[in-house]
Amino acid sequence: MKDIAPKHDTFAPFCGIVLEEVRDGYAKSTMKVEQHHKNGIGTVHGGALFTLADYTFAAAANSRGTTEHVVVAINAQISYVKAVTQGVLTAEAEELKYDTKIPIYTVKIVDEKNELVAVFQGMGYKKKR
Repeated sequence: MKDIAPKHDTFAPFCGIVLEEVRDGYAKSTMKVEQHHKNGIGTVHGGALFTLADYTFAAAANSRGTTEHVVVAINAQISYVKAVTQGVLTAEAEELKYDTKIPIYTVKIVDEKNELVAVFQGMGYKKKR
């Protein structure tokens, strides 16, 4: 795997997130729903879903493996479409625009039935390392 910034992330593994695949402009991560991911009403906490999406966005945005720059988030938004209580969630990030300074990505999170759980859009900024 390329030497990307998310590979060195310590928070995502702590949350149970596994980076499954990375290629130029694309990343895929999974997270098995555990009790500690749930909110007060027993569904997966929005913060857990946001973390899964944000991590996957970061992996895709830094997928080109350059040593000259790193992409950091400057804007992110998420829409929660379906409540989830169990199973394995899969997040896939795809590049919408790769620019010299401002790349843009969409991340879709789906459940085990491939039903949409959340949609995240992230905008990055390429800064020199």
